[in-house]
Parts: sequence; C-alpha cells; structure tokens
Amino acid sequence: MKRIEHLGIAVKNLEEAIPLYEALLNTPCYKREGVAAEGVMTAFFQIGESKIELLEATNETSPIAKFLSKNGPGFHHVAFEVENIEAEINRLQNAGFQLIHEVAKDGADNKHIAFLHPKSTGSLLVEICQEKSA
Repeated sequence: MKRIEHLGIAVKNLEEAIPLYEALLNTPCYKREGVAAEGVMTAFFQIGESKIELLEATNETSPIAKFLSKNGPGFHHVAFEVENIEAEINRLQNAGFQLIHEVAKDGADNKHIAFLHPKSTGSLLVEICQEKSA
C-alpha cells in the first residue's frame, strides 16, 4: 500500500457538513460527486497528500444510510491507495481477509475501489483504491 488516500466520514447532510469542514480544515471542498450504484453523494477536501471524503446517503437502502441509522454521523472508513488493485485484492484474499468486493468497481474521484469486510480487519472498514488510467 502506498499511502492513506482518504478518510471517509458519514454525514446526514452535505449542505450542512461542507461549510463546517471548510471552516475546520481551512480549505474549500474541491469536488462533489455522486456514485449512483452506491447511493451516495460525496464531497472531497485535500489535506496534504491525503483527503477527507464526506458521504451522504441518497436513498434509504444505501450502505451509508444503513451506517447512519446504526451508528450516527462520524468516521466511516479508511482508504489506502495501491499500485495494482487486482494484485492487492488477490494478496489480501490469500492472506485471509474477507472482501466485500472481490472485483474492483468504479468509485468516486476517478478511482477503482474494493472494500474489505470489517469482520476480518478488526472492525475497521477498509477501502483499497487505485487511480483510473487516463
């Protein structure tokens, strides 16, 4: 793994959360993007080499809606950037980790992504991601 790519934070309302995080982080939100397949709207903030991703559910069956109803707003996941997501998926499976996505899929911010199940990572939701080729 190359670095922490971003930290994901579940929020109830992006319109309220974005100004709060702009003031907290002293930086503007540089991008908002929906991922229809996941039922989520995202907002990104650049902090040095890493990012903060805010996640708002766009429907009540999305993973973020389920998270919010169970846990409330707050820290959702850590994402690690990898060189080769397919190779990393294979490595993690061979090391005994349970994957939510055994095949990389399209995510926000021009990334291919896959999530590991928290049951196999000490209760932490982990995302691996790789920049899509131009």
